[in-house]
Amino acid sequence: MNITGWEFILLIVLAVVILGPERLPEYAAKLGRLVRQAKGMAEAAKGQLREQMGPEFDDIDWRQYDPRQYDPRRIVREALLDDSPIDADGPVAGGTQGSTTRGYDPTRPTPYDLDAT
Repeated sequence: MNITGWEFILLIVLAVVILGPERLPEYAAKLGRLVRQAKGMAEAAKGQLREQMGPEFDDIDWRQYDPRQYDPRRIVREALLDDSPIDADGPVAGGTQGSTTRGYDPTRPTPYDLDAT
């Protein structure tokens, strides 16, 4: 979670104001139990997966399944900065098939798909 120190203090103050000082310990204990239960369930699922997969479980690269790596801004940035040539396999009006130019070339006709237009 991306919570700074001041945001955390503000959340504590809001909890004290909303819940009141007499109910706050009760809800804090409930939150602690909930976190422990969630942690226990995650460990149980991990143990069950390890049991079912056997020794292959230790060979898995779990970083490739991290959803944080799929940042759309990073994906677009890498695609735009990619210098590999584009290979067009479709027909190009007035041109040749298999053009490997990248970007707009004003000396060549504009490519288009005859079936789509």
